[in-house]
Amino acid sequence: MAYHLLQHERTRASILAETLTLALSNLKHCQRCNNYNETDLCSRCASPKRDPGQLCVVETPIDMNMMEQTHAYNGLYFVLMGHLSPLDGVGPGDIGLTRLQQRVADEQVQEVMLATNFTNEGEATAHYITRMLEPLDVTVSRIARGVPVGGEIEYVDSGTLAQAIRERRQLNSTNDAATRIATMAVSDRS
Repeated sequence: MAYHLLQHERTRASILAETLTLALSNLKHCQRCNNYNETDLCSRCASPKRDPGQLCVVETPIDMNMMEQTHAYNGLYFVLMGHLSPLDGVGPGDIGLTRLQQRVADEQVQEVMLATNFTNEGEATAHYITRMLEPLDVTVSRIARGVPVGGEIEYVDSGTLAQAIRERRQLNSTNDAATRIATMAVSDRS
């Protein structure tokens, strides 16, 4: 990318450099969620429309943005800015777990939803957080994993499919959306 910008896009390279310099001098961490922001408290944390009883823990700001794009979660966040990785020298103090624990203890958090990645490091981080929060009166949950929406079983790797089988849920035919859609389709044909 650098070579391309230097060779073909020098003006854009200059704009990019200025933008990065501006970001480095103006961005800091939100005092509550730890995400990047220009002020001490980001708009998500300051919003009265967010559910303060739910706290979603993610590894990176990008992960938080992906969670927001779902429009399925309306609670607050804590961004770790990484994950536990003893081989790389990253321990609990390096990713703000003490701040997370203090926040859960001090605020009206009822559920902590762990949305760390499904890598070895992400799993270790989720396990550590679960153990760390055990003494507090809070529900700890983990996002589900399995076959992606729109995915076809024949193209899913065996590890993902095995996990989907282990984490399957019971369906109630009276309230399952897929069952209602199938029932409507059958009755429309009749």
